[in-house]
Amino acid sequence: MSETNPAATAPVSADAAPHRYTAAMAAEIEARWQDFWDAEGTYAAPNPKGDLAGDPELVAKPKKFIMDMFPYPSGAGLHVGHPLGYIATDVSARFQRMTGHNVLHTLGFDAFGLPAEQYAVQTGTHPRVSTEANMENMKSQLRRLGLGHDKRRSFATIDPEYYKWTQWIFLQIFNSWYDDEAKRARPIAELVAQFESGARGVRGDRSWGELTEAERADVLGEYRLAYASDAPVNWCPGLGTVLANEEVTADGRSERGNFPVFKSKLRQWNMRITAYADRLLDDLDALDWPEAIKLQQRNWIGRSEGARVDFPIDGERITVFTTRPDTLFGATYMVLAPEHPLVEKFTPDAWPEGTRDAWTGGHATPAEAVAAYRAQAASKSDVERQAEAKDKTGVFIGAYATNPVNGERVPVFVADYVLMGYGTGAIMAVPAGDQRDLEFARAFELPIRCIVEPTDGRGTDTSTWEDAFGSYDAKIINSAGTGSSGEGVTLDGLPVVEAKERITEWLERTGAGAGTVNFRLRDWLFSRQRYWGEPFPIVYDEDGTAHPLPASMLPLELPEVEDYSPRTFDPDDADTEPETPLSRNEDWVNVTLDLGDGRGPRKYRRETNTMPNWAGSCWYELRYLDPHNSERLVDPEIEQYWMGPREGLPHGGVDLYVGGAEHAVLHLLYARFWSKVLFDLGHVSSAEPFHKLFNQGMIQAYVYRDGRGIAVPAAEVEERDGAYYYQGEKVSRLLGKMGKSLKNAVTPDEICAEYGADTLRLYEMAMGPLDVSRPWDTRAVVGQFRLLQRLWRNVVDENTGELSVADVAEGDIDADTLRALHKAVDGVRQDLEGMRFNTAIAKVTELNNHLTKAGGPVPRSVAERLVLLVAPLAPHVAEELWRKLGHESSVVHEDFPVADPAYVVDETVTCVVQIKGKVKARLEVAPSISDDDLEKAALADEKVVAALGGAGIRKVIVRAPKLVNIVPA
Repeated sequence: MSETNPAATAPVSADAAPHRYTAAMAAEIEARWQDFWDAEGTYAAPNPKGDLAGDPELVAKPKKFIMDMFPYPSGAGLHVGHPLGYIATDVSARFQRMTGHNVLHTLGFDAFGLPAEQYAVQTGTHPRVSTEANMENMKSQLRRLGLGHDKRRSFATIDPEYYKWTQWIFLQIFNSWYDDEAKRARPIAELVAQFESGARGVRGDRSWGELTEAERADVLGEYRLAYASDAPVNWCPGLGTVLANEEVTADGRSERGNFPVFKSKLRQWNMRITAYADRLLDDLDALDWPEAIKLQQRNWIGRSEGARVDFPIDGERITVFTTRPDTLFGATYMVLAPEHPLVEKFTPDAWPEGTRDAWTGGHATPAEAVAAYRAQAASKSDVERQAEAKDKTGVFIGAYATNPVNGERVPVFVADYVLMGYGTGAIMAVPAGDQRDLEFARAFELPIRCIVEPTDGRGTDTSTWEDAFGSYDAKIINSAGTGSSGEGVTLDGLPVVEAKERITEWLERTGAGAGTVNFRLRDWLFSRQRYWGEPFPIVYDEDGTAHPLPASMLPLELPEVEDYSPRTFDPDDADTEPETPLSRNEDWVNVTLDLGDGRGPRKYRRETNTMPNWAGSCWYELRYLDPHNSERLVDPEIEQYWMGPREGLPHGGVDLYVGGAEHAVLHLLYARFWSKVLFDLGHVSSAEPFHKLFNQGMIQAYVYRDGRGIAVPAAEVEERDGAYYYQGEKVSRLLGKMGKSLKNAVTPDEICAEYGADTLRLYEMAMGPLDVSRPWDTRAVVGQFRLLQRLWRNVVDENTGELSVADVAEGDIDADTLRALHKAVDGVRQDLEGMRFNTAIAKVTELNNHLTKAGGPVPRSVAERLVLLVAPLAPHVAEELWRKLGHESSVVHEDFPVADPAYVVDETVTCVVQIKGKVKARLEVAPSISDDDLEKAALADEKVVAALGGAGIRKVIVRAPKLVNIVPA
C-alpha cells in the first residue's frame, strides 16, 4: 500500500522551474560528490605514523574514533531499517570533523557465519563467492547514502590477512594463564618456569621434570585461558551440529528445522572468560554505556557472595556453592545435575537396603535409573528444565553424603532442575527455604526442616506450608549441632547476616568449606562444527597433545572441501557425534610439520572445528587503526593515539560505538574479554574496546497477514474504510520488524531513486529520538524532500540556476534574522553533540522557514552558515551549495558555525499576569527585568487595572520574568 510504495508520493514535477531541486538533480549531485570524495580522499583519517600517516596538522588536532557495529553482508541487501545507525554515526563523524577533530570513521564486514554456509549447502556455491558478491552489493548501497568512510581501512573478517591476526590472538590466549594474585594474564612460559623451579607445585608429590609431555599438557590445560575440555553441549543430530543456547527453543528443539536437541559431551575449545569476571564487572562503572546494557551484563556475569561447602561421600566430597550457608542445618538431601561428572563415580551397583520405591524410578539398579534419567534430561532445554510450573522429577543415585554441620546422612539425587552451568552443578537442598526444593521434597517424601523463623504468622510446622519461606529479615532456629569434624556450632537466635558470618568462619576453621564468590558467567564455548569460520591454529600429535602453530605459519587458510554441509543423523539418535566438513579433507588434516621446537618434522592432525563467528568481531576495532600492518597486530603508537586511556576515558577505547541492543551481552562481553587479555600481555594500551556505547532504536513497518497468518506483500495491500485488503481478502495489520520474509521491506535504493540520499538521511534522522523505535511511513518522506527544496530556493534561483543571495554586511542584517540564525546555530550544535538529530533538523527547518517567510534575497553570510548547519545531515546538497557560494574547499572540513551569545538570549519574554489564579494579561518584558519593575508594569497594565475594578491588593507574588500573581484584598 502507499505507506511502502514510493511511487505513491512522488515529488511534484519540476517542468515549470528548470533549476528546481528534484530527485533527478539530487541523483546527479550525489553521484558527482561521491566520486569527488573518493578521488580526493576527503575522509582519509591520518595516523601519526605508518603507511596511513598524513597531514601532521590534522593529526595534531583532538581525535575521535567513531564506529558502527559490524554488518553481516546478507544476500537480501539492505532495507531502510539497516542504515539508521550508519547515518547517525556519519552525521556525528561529520560534525566532529567540523568542530576540529581528526575523525576515524570506517566500516568493514563480519563475513564468516552460518547464512553463507547454508547458502553453500543449498546451491553448491562457495561461501566466499556468495559472501563477496553480497559485500559488493552492500558497499554499493552504502556508498549511495554518502557515508564518509575512510575506505583505505575497510576489510572483511574472511580476508586471510585479517584472520591471520584472529588466529594470532587465539594463540596469545592459548599461551597465557590468569595469575589470581597479580590479577592479570601472564605468558604460560612464566607458569612453566614456576613449575620447573618448584615455586609452584604440581600433582601429588611429583616434580615437573618427572611428568610426561602429555601430563604436562594436561596440567597446563588447567591454567590456560584457551583450553580444550569435554564440555556439555546442545547436540542436534538432525542438523549434524552443536547449537548455541540461543539457537534452541524453549521446548528443546532446534530453531532451524525444529529437530530434537540433546545434551551431550564433546571435546571442545573454551575461553576462560570466568577468570575475568570481577574485572568485567568492576570496569563497567567507568564506561559511558546505557544503564540497561550495564545491568544486562551485570546479571549475565551474576556475582554472588556465599560459601563453598564440602559434603563428604565415600572418602571423597561433593562441593556445593550456596549464598545461604546459614541454612545448612535445613539441608535434607542433595541434587546433582544430570551432566555432573561425579554422578557415575558415586552410583553403586545396587540399591541400598530400604531404598524407597519412589526414589528408584522403577529401575532394578541405580545405574539403570541414572542412565534412563540422563537420557530423558538430555532432550530438554535449560529453559524447559528451569520452568517453575513443571513437575519435579529425579532419581536417587543410591548413595548418601554427610552434612558437615550435623553429621546427618543425606540422600543424593539426580534432577534436571539443577544445571551444570551454575555454581558447581550440585546443590544442598533446603526445602523449607527454596520453592523448587520444597516441591521436590514433597514429591519424594523427604524431610522439610524449618530453620528460618517465619515472620508472616505461618508457624514452624512445615506440613502446613503452601510455599517456602526464605526471608533475610528473620532469625535462625533449629540450627545447632556437632559437625563431622567433632566441633559444635550453633546459629539459633542469630539474624541471617550474623549467622552467615559465623557459619562461614566455622566452615573455614574446620576445613569443611570457605567463604567464596561465585559467578553465573560460564567459560565461553569456542568451537563450532562448521566450515565457514576461522581454522584453529592448533595441531595434535600422535598422543593427542595439542600444539600451537608458530606465528610464521599464519594465516592457516581454510582448505577447499567438496561438501560444506555437516553430516546429519537420525534426529532422535542422541548417541551420535558431529562430523565436521573440514575433517573430509584428509590432505589438509594430516600433515607433517616442523613447529620450530627443536624436534624437527613430525606428523600431526589439524583441529577440524572452526572458531565461532564472534571471533572476528572481538578485536576488529584494532584492525581499523592499522589495517595494512603485516608485522604486528597494531603499532603501539597508533593504538595509543586512537584508543589509549586519557582524561574521562580511564580504560581507553572507541569514542563512540553505535549498534543494536541485541548485542548487549555476548558480543560486547567477548570483545571486552579479548581486550583485557591483550592489555594484560602488553599488546594494547586500552583495557576496554568501547568507551561510549549508543543503542539505536529500530525502524519498524506494518506487517499484513492473511487468514492463514502468512505475510502478504505490504505494497499490494489496499486500505478501505479503515480495513486492509490484499487481492480482495481482508488482512490483519500489526507493527513489527521490517524484512524480506515479512514482505514489508523498503530498500534505500527505492527512496534514493525517488527523492535522493540526502532526503533519506534527513527522514531517518528526523523520525524521532535515535534510541527509540519508530514506524516507517514512505508518505512522510516527502516532508524532508520539500525542506531541501526550500533550502535550495533560498540560495539558488530555480529559473536561472544562479545564486540568489545578497551580499549584505553583518551589521545590516535585520535583528530578527540574526536572532533566528544564532539561536539555530546554538541549538543545532548542542543537538548534534547530544545525538538529538531529530531536534537539530527541526531547528534547521525553523531557520529555513524564517528565511523563506522573510522574503527577498537571503544574506550571503546567513546562507553560508545555514549550509554549514545542514552539512553533517545532508552532505551532498551542502557541498553543492557551498561550491555555488564560491568556495573551492570541501564543506566537510569547514568550521561549524559558532553562535553569538548576544543573539541567543531572547530579546523579550512573555510574562503572564494572574488574578486569583486566572490569566488576565500577558506582558512582553526584558529577560533581565527586576521583580520591582515587573510588579510596577503589571499593576499599570490597563487590562489588569480593569480586572481589579478598584479593589485593593492584599499580596503580589512576582517570579520575574515570567509570572505575576495578584491576590486582591
